[in-house]
Amino acid sequence: MFIKAAINGGRSQSEHPATPVTLGEIAADTAAVLAAGADVVHVHVRDAEGGQSIRPDELAAVLQAIRTTTPTAVVGTTTGLWTCPGPQERYELVRDWKELPDFASVAFSEEGAAETAELVVAKGMELESAVWSVDDVPPLLASRVLHDNVRVLIEPQDADPLQAVEHARTMAERLVAGGVRCPILYHGDEATVWPVLRAAVEDGRQVRIGFEDGLLLPDGTTAPGNDALVRAAAAIARRP
Repeated sequence: MFIKAAINGGRSQSEHPATPVTLGEIAADTAAVLAAGADVVHVHVRDAEGGQSIRPDELAAVLQAIRTTTPTAVVGTTTGLWTCPGPQERYELVRDWKELPDFASVAFSEEGAAETAELVVAKGMELESAVWSVDDVPPLLASRVLHDNVRVLIEPQDADPLQAVEHARTMAERLVAGGVRCPILYHGDEATVWPVLRAAVEDGRQVRIGFEDGLLLPDGTTAPGNDALVRAAAAIARRP
């Protein structure tokens, strides 16, 4: 089973002290989750104040730190609009990236997603497009770079676990019916993390796990680190 580790997102160290924020912490955590069984790592870059950033210089510093520690790591980042003032600024920042991640995520719930996805591909990165609801599926299917996706992320926003699983499966059905042939990944958030992950395993989908999505292990206890979450996900995948 393919596991993507999302090691920090917007999580703060006040929420969990092991959340990787600094260059050294992010590099060390990347190495740890890969050793625990993750295939790729998704990182949100932080600025000097701890906010999320897609500025070229700050992204380059993180990627260099990771690649110095773990040269073979496959690393991606977000292009989320919450990291910058708006879609035009987002486009210009991504355009100016010099040190490139291996892949970048683009949420089709956001304004300017299609143009950003095209830019990601044009710059030579792997693209992962994300849908948060069934309303995001038609814009993604209409994208000129639909078939350049390395995977499509399904990220249901429902707080109820059963609804999140149902919603993820509905989105997957519509994506496949619309011609998506690349791997599809499901992931939940907080209370939906493990139900959605189990549904992904049942459906033969890729999975994502990490502090960006939730802090708890399947038994409800707080995970000591991202590597523990990855090992728990791998254990679920191995169960008959």
